[in-house]
Amino acid sequence: MSERKKVFLTQEGYDEIKEELENLINVKRPENIIAIKEARALGDLSENADYDAARNEQAEIEARIKKLEAIVENVEIIDEVTTDEVGLGNTVKISYIDDEDDEDEYKIVGSQEADPFESKISNESPIAKALLGHKVGDVVSVESPNGSYEIKIVEIG
Repeated sequence: MSERKKVFLTQEGYDEIKEELENLINVKRPENIIAIKEARALGDLSENADYDAARNEQAEIEARIKKLEAIVENVEIIDEVTTDEVGLGNTVKISYIDDEDDEDEYKIVGSQEADPFESKISNESPIAKALLGHKVGDVVSVESPNGSYEIKIVEIG
């Protein structure tokens, strides 16, 4: 059996996953079991939309529980965050070499926590891969599908 890939999470991300898992197991699953029983009591299962919907929801709940349990089993909490060089858990302010006035700030997190709308990028993304291990002032090249470009590390937090 192959070794499972480590899942990197911040403590905040881990707590959110544990909370969702507990909610699925202790709230959603029991509610779904009741819904299945109630739908089954309505009679003919071959044309019972409520029963079909409850069974579909059950499959989704069980799949999500399995996925979250696998994450929890393989989690590595990102806790030793230094500001010497870019690593998992750091917030990094960058500027683009082509346009020095254009600055962005990203928090580098594991792929499970990535959320571009909150400026949380995966450690597996092209920008994060380029930044990891570098220091303030370093200029790094980012390989993207549209070609490469250079960014400068302005601040590490």
